Amino acid sequence: MDDKILIVEGKNDRKRVKFLLDEPVEVICTYGTLSEEKLETLIYPIENLDVYILVDADEAGEKLRKQLRTELPNATHIYTLKGYGQVETTPYEYLSQVLEDFFRVKKIDPFK
Repeated sequence: MDDKILIVEGKNDRKRVKFLLDEPVEVICTYGTLSEEKLETLIYPIENLDVYILVDADEAGEKLRKQLRTELPNATHIYTLKGYGQVETTPYEYLSQVLEDFFRVKKIDPFK
C-alpha cells in the first residue's frame, strides 16, 4: 500500500488527480456515499495512514466531507473553490496548485 492515500468522490475525479500526481498515491473513490460496508472495507483499514480528502465543493461533497471528518479525524482536507464546484471540472492549473502543498505534482503548461 502507498504511503499516501487520497479520497475522492468519483472515477473522473480520480482520473483527473492521477494525471497530475508525480508520486505513488493510492486514490480511493467513495462514489459519493459511505455505506457501512464502505466504511469497513475502504475507510477503517486506512484510518492510521497518511490520508487526504478532496471532494466536490457542493452540498453532497460537504456532507461526505463531514462524514469523513468523523471517521478519519486525522485526515488532511484539501479544497477546490466553490466556483469550480466539482473536482472533475476544476482547471488542471488550480488543481495542481492545491495538490502541490501535499504531493509532488507534474508541471502543467497552461497553454497546452
